[in-house]
Amino acid sequence: MIEKLLPSSVAVAETYGDPPHAPFLRGELEAVSCAVEGRRREFAAVRWCARRALADLGVGPSAILPGERGSPVWPEGVVGSMTHCDGYRGAAVGQVPGVLALGIDAEPHLPLPEGVLNIAALPAEQRRIADMQRLAPEICWDRLLFSMKEAVYKAWFPLTRRWLGFEQADITIGHDGTFSAHLLADDPAVPSEGFAGRWLVEEGLMVTAVAVTAQRH
Repeated sequence: MIEKLLPSSVAVAETYGDPPHAPFLRGELEAVSCAVEGRRREFAAVRWCARRALADLGVGPSAILPGERGSPVWPEGVVGSMTHCDGYRGAAVGQVPGVLALGIDAEPHLPLPEGVLNIAALPAEQRRIADMQRLAPEICWDRLLFSMKEAVYKAWFPLTRRWLGFEQADITIGHDGTFSAHLLADDPAVPSEGFAGRWLVEEGLMVTAVAVTAQRH
């Protein structure tokens, strides 16, 4: 599903359930030793996806441990992103220098809980979301915007090692399955025009993706 949103140079793997006996590699189990069983299963499953995607790049299996702010630590020369929600786990990886950053996010196709949009969206974004909801009420635009902000942050942080708040990305959603993020925080590691991404709603899920490639940087 998420491969529809990313360039061919990016390897993707996904699953709609937790693979039985998905292995932990060195240090991974310790990273979730205090977590409940469901969290440990999704942690293992999304890394199972990541190792399948890495294999498509010719990269051997390795532990993928949480690093600073929980951002995954990838093998040298690799960038990537992982996501999980109820009924979906996915990972995308690419190789430097062709791919500089990736951000993917998956969410259930459901409205956001009450009050979350006011936290996640700028006033201008909320107005645009309201307009889109009137034109296409079958799509949960509020959660789609939230997912885009998550994908943008996942691409931003490995490039900058800096926090990016919800209020620092102004996102415009296209009805054609694209979106753009005007970043209200400057950093020389980030394209001056901001991030461009794509989105898809399918099978009760919504997925969003940002790929920063050498051609766009």
